[in-house]
Amino acid sequence: MSEEKQSARSGSKNGSKTQSLVLLLIGVGLVLAAVAAFLSIPQAQADVQQISSAAQPLAVDFPAPQVQLSDLNNQPVALSDYKGQVVLYNAWATWCPPCQAEMPTLEAYYQAHHQEGFVVVAIEDGEPLATVAAFVKSYGLSFPVWPDPKWVATTAFKSEVLPSSFVIDRAGRVVLTWSGPISREMLEKYVTPVIAR
Repeated sequence: MSEEKQSARSGSKNGSKTQSLVLLLIGVGLVLAAVAAFLSIPQAQADVQQISSAAQPLAVDFPAPQVQLSDLNNQPVALSDYKGQVVLYNAWATWCPPCQAEMPTLEAYYQAHHQEGFVVVAIEDGEPLATVAAFVKSYGLSFPVWPDPKWVATTAFKSEVLPSSFVIDRAGRVVLTWSGPISREMLEKYVTPVIAR
């Protein structure tokens, strides 16, 4: 056999070996990717459970901070104006998707329970009055909504997450707090008993 033919055959064998090695590495990579994806499923489920559990309210007991602001008509208002009622102070912002999502729930719950001495006071975090007023109109909200362009309420309640909610009982004490959007089931389970006291 000529030297040229041997060299060509040898090159062909080396090319086949290289191609096989590349295919093997790609196959191993795909298997490892599939294993990694499979192993991440429990973590994703744990993350969802953590998010769900983060939305559970925490029982607390401290005097409600004194918060005085102006309402959408530029009239002075204060949380203490609702002494003797159960107040759900909701910290939110117009630009916050979870805050937007929970507004119809808060409105429906307010409509169902306001005759029992319950009020939602939604204090918007940082936006000017005109922006807040436009949001309230577009969502058809009937409970009190106060703009807080200087973060007075956020500072007083040490609220770091939006949305956050604080339930103030009839004696003026904060008895429940939680971060994250509220469901109607959560409101009925945790807030309705406070209203019934």
